[in-house]
Amino acid sequence: MTLFGIRDVFVAFVAKRHFARRSLPLLVLSLLGCGSTATQAEGLEPATLPAELRADYAVFAQRCSKCHSLARPLNSGISDENYWSLYVARMRRQPASGISQADAEPILRFLHYYSVEQLRKPDKSVPPPATSSSSLGRAPAPRRM
Repeated sequence: MTLFGIRDVFVAFVAKRHFARRSLPLLVLSLLGCGSTATQAEGLEPATLPAELRADYAVFAQRCSKCHSLARPLNSGISDENYWSLYVARMRRQPASGISQADAEPILRFLHYYSVEQLRKPDKSVPPPATSSSSLGRAPAPRRM
């Protein structure tokens, strides 16, 4: 379960008020324990980034992982700079984010770099077509329903 999913479960749990006062500290401690490893595993290895972007990534990782997993923005598929600006501005308005106006610039710089790099990579989600000689020139087998 991701940190984002755990947070949703916690919010629903609290909203329904189905807990005893004694169980709340245990629940909070378990959530804190889960969050620290989840965000680290979902991010990038800073050593793989250009040296000038490592500090920008650090701000991005620290601020953005407060409210959701880093996989959420990294796997979003967003590549438009204007959309990223609007997105970061919206996240900045979230009370728990801790994103200041000064933080927005390095976050956007990193997101721009990452988006451009993702566009340069070939799409790995679609496997290349099979080119075996036995399958060339044959019609596909009919589907059974």
